Parts: sequence; C-alpha cells; structure tokens
Amino acid sequence: MQTVLIIIHLIIVLALIGVVLLQRSEGGGMGLGGGGGGVSGFMTGRGQANALTRATAILAALFFVTSIALTVMATSSRAPRSILDGAAPAAPAGQQAPAGGQGGGNVLEQLQRLQGDQPAAPAPAAPQQ
Repeated sequence: MQTVLIIIHLIIVLALIGVVLLQRSEGGGMGLGGGGGGVSGFMTGRGQANALTRATAILAALFFVTSIALTVMATSSRAPRSILDGAAPAAPAGQQAPAGGQGGGNVLEQLQRLQGDQPAAPAPAAPQQ
C-alpha cells in the first residue's frame, strides 16, 4: 500500500511541476536577455489561466494529503520508544561507572568502545615535559 501511495505521490509531484511551469510569468526578468518565462501562444486568456490556477490548487491539496498519509503510514509501523533507550548502558555489577559519564577520551573513543572496536581502558596520556 505504501509503495502505491509513493507512486501516486510522485505522479502528483510531476504533474504539479508541469502545471506550474505552464503558467504565464507575471514579470521579473529571467536570464541574460531579460525575457520572462511562459509560453506565449500555448495557453492564453483568462479561462486557461483560471483552469491552471485551479489545477495547481487541486494538485497542491493532493500533494499535502498524500504527504500526510505517507507520514502517518511511516510512523504507525514504528513501535513507541522511550527517550531512555538511547541512554548509556549501565555498568556491570562488578565494575564502577566512570565519574561524570565521560569514561575518559573523546566522543569518538567512547563510541568505538561502545561498538567493541577498542578496549575499555583509556589510552595513556602523553608525558608532560
């Protein structure tokens, strides 16, 4: 279902881009020649402008509806999480937790230790002169 909605969403996006590009420019010199945009002979007159404006509004509304539907579908499949799930793991029973939660070293070293890529002992400090 989500794949079908994504395909519909992409078709709406392409149609919206096409309709916006077909509309006549209201001014503002674009390019080096100072010529505006728009297709002068293709869509002229008030009726066509109203139709393009109405089509733009409908496509924009459909775009928002499909965007919200995709968001609801994406978040409904997730299980609720606690903000405490991302907290640092507690120290094992036989070990003492490091003071201040830093554990020595910079953030990169801490992340490597959490992933098991580096031993738990902090690197020795450089000798002072």
